Amino acid sequence: MADAALRLTALAEELLGEKLPVRIRAWDGSESGPPGAPVLVIRNRRALRRLLWKPGELGLARAWVAGELDIEGDLYEALDLMASLIWERGADAKDGVHPVRDPKVRAFAKGLLQLAGPWPPPPPPPEEVRRRTGPLHTKRRDKEAISHHYDVGNDFYELVLGPSMVYSCAYWEDGGSLEDAQRDKLDLVCRKLALKEGDRLLDVGCGWGSMAIHAAREYGARVTGVTLSVEQAAFARKRVAEAGLTDRIEIRVQDYRDVRDGPYDAISSIGMAEHVGSVRFREYADDLHALLKPGGRLLNHQIARRPEKDESAYHVDDFIDAYVFPDGELAPVGRTVATLEEAGFEARDVESLREHYALTLRRWVANLEEHWDRAVRMTSPGRARVWRLYMAASALSFEHNKIGVNQILVVRPEEGGASRTPLRARDWKASATG
Repeated sequence: MADAALRLTALAEELLGEKLPVRIRAWDGSESGPPGAPVLVIRNRRALRRLLWKPGELGLARAWVAGELDIEGDLYEALDLMASLIWERGADAKDGVHPVRDPKVRAFAKGLLQLAGPWPPPPPPPEEVRRRTGPLHTKRRDKEAISHHYDVGNDFYELVLGPSMVYSCAYWEDGGSLEDAQRDKLDLVCRKLALKEGDRLLDVGCGWGSMAIHAAREYGARVTGVTLSVEQAAFARKRVAEAGLTDRIEIRVQDYRDVRDGPYDAISSIGMAEHVGSVRFREYADDLHALLKPGGRLLNHQIARRPEKDESAYHVDDFIDAYVFPDGELAPVGRTVATLEEAGFEARDVESLREHYALTLRRWVANLEEHWDRAVRMTSPGRARVWRLYMAASALSFEHNKIGVNQILVVRPEEGGASRTPLRARDWKASATG
C-alpha cells in the first residue's frame, strides 16, 4: 500500500502540534495534505536519510540540491510557509528541551528511520564546499571561497543578472527595468562619491567591471578594479576593451590587502564586505582608510543582519556557507558603522535599500527560471537548484526584515576635521567643495 506521504504528514503534525500547510507527495506516488497548497515533493527516500544524518537545514539543503526534494506550486509561498513552521519555530523555541531528549523528536526520528531505507546516508552533492582547514579569512582561503562562488561561469551569471552584469541590489523606480535600476544604482554610487573628471577610484571587489565602466565613461574617473576571481577579471577586461576605456580602467586579480598604490580620491566597495568576516573587518577598514586621501570618500554597500540578543550566538547559515558564500558573514549595520569610525572615518550617510534588494532578487529568480535549461547545461542541475533556492529565500528574508542592505558613505576627514562635504548633500547632485 502506498502510504508514505500520509505517514510523513502524521509524523510531522505530531511533532509540530498543528496541521501542515503544505501538501506532501512521496516517492511511492502517495499524497497527503491540504488540496491547492504548494506541494513538497519527496522524490527519493534518500532525502529522509540525509535529514536523519544532518538534521535541520543542511540535511534539507543536500536533498534539495541533489534533486530528491522539490516544490510544485509557488516557490515563495512554500518557503514562507515552511520557514514560519519549522525554521522560525526552532529559532524562537524557549522551552529549553534538548532535541534529543524531546519524546516528540525521538518519535519523529524513529518514524523517519522506518521510512528512510537502508543506511549509510548518501554522500553530499558535488556542489557542496569541501571541508576547509586553517584560520578564517587568510588570503588563500578567501581566494578559494571567492572562486567557489564567482567562477561558476560568466555565461551563467549573464543569464541570471542580465546584460548589466551587476551582482548587487538595484535602485528601483516604479515601472523601471532591471537594467535601468542597475544603471541608477551605479550612478547613485558615483554621485555619493562626488566623482569628477580625473579622480582616482578604487573599486574593491569589482565584479565584471560594471561600476568601473560607468564611473570612467560617465564621470571621467580613472579606475582600478580588484577582484579575486580570475573569470570575473577576464570578462571585465574584455568589456573594458570593447568600451574603449583601457586608458582609464585597470582590472587586477588582487586581494584588497595587497593594494599599495594609493592615495585614491574615492573607493567603492559594493557587495564585497560580506566576504571580509568579523575577524578581518577592522583590518579592511584600516586598509581602505590608508588608501584614501584626506577628504576622500568610501561608499560601502553591504548586506546586514539583525542584531542578536547574544552576539556570541550568531552563526553563519548552514546552507549559505556550504553552497553559496563559503566563510561569508553578516554584521549589524551599527557594528559596521562603528568599526569604520574606529578606523578613522566619519560617517556621513546611511541609506537602507532593503526593499530594493527583494525586488532585484525576484527579478534574478525570474531570469533563472526563464532560462532554466540553459542554466543547467552551463553548470549542473545541482548548481542551478542552489541558486534558485538561495535567491528566492533571500528575497523573502529582505521582505520580512530578517536581513537588510545599506549604503554607508564615510569620509576620511582632513587634518583639522574638514570633510569636504556640502552642507546639504542628500540630493547627491552637488560635488565636493574646495
